[in-house]
Amino acid sequence: MESVTNTTAEAIATMDCDENDGFEKVKSKRSRKRKRDAADAGGQAEGSGAAKRPQFPAISGDQLRGGSDEMRKVSVPAHRYTPLKENWMKIFTPIVENLQLQVRFNLKTRNVEIKGGSDEMRKVSVPAHRYTPLKENWMKIFTPIVENLQLQVRFNLKTRNVEIKTCKETQDIGALTRAADFVKAFILGFQVEDALALIRLDELFLETFDVTDVKPLKGDHLSRAIGRIAGKGGKTKFTIENVTKTRIVLADAKIHILGSFQNIKMARTAICNLILGE
Repeated sequence: MESVTNTTAEAIATMDCDENDGFEKVKSKRSRKRKRDAADAGGQAEGSGAAKRPQFPAISGDQLRGGSDEMRKVSVPAHRYTPLKENWMKIFTPIVENLQLQVRFNLKTRNVEIKGGSDEMRKVSVPAHRYTPLKENWMKIFTPIVENLQLQVRFNLKTRNVEIKTCKETQDIGALTRAADFVKAFILGFQVEDALALIRLDELFLETFDVTDVKPLKGDHLSRAIGRIAGKGGKTKFTIENVTKTRIVLADAKIHILGSFQNIKMARTAICNLILGE
């Protein structure tokens, strides 16, 4: 028994020596993967801490407006030269005046070339009863659009539209929309000072609805509903404006509200209750 025990002990000692001399401990794949993931996470944390905030160059006016002009070419076969020449003004007029594009017939390539300008334009129609107020307040409207928003504006006497156009100096991509909303608010009947808030603030909106959208009224019933909204000497309308921090215009059966989203909602609820007689 003793000889067997000694033999076993010697064998164990020999295995320990062999492990220390020639063998290495094998690690499982899971443990290696965990260590690799931990090392990657640590490297990303160090890299993010050392990274600086990126700096991008300013965008020029041409890049903001879309870059170069776009052109389309339409080839003209020989048998359509004469009809094209006879009807050229009928083709030319709507493309240039209505679509604000450039068009020409290239004699060398025999193509009709249509070129789209990179400048964008918005048109706001002016009803007849707003011509005089627009003329009297033109400089108050013209100055902020040209000086602050860097846009071009004119009143087209033929089409009776206020035309607002971008140019190379335009830097704000939303300037055209804000200018159109500003002019539209004045045309609807708001004071220039109140409409200017649409240029200065981003969280203001316009909402329009009809009295008959709330309740189908006609004749004297409709007049009484409008009278309830205005109040004696306009006191009810002024009270709603002051409480909800909005501006309200009563134009016959139409109601225009200028303000933030939540304030418009409160003002609309108050006006609807007056229309319903509650």
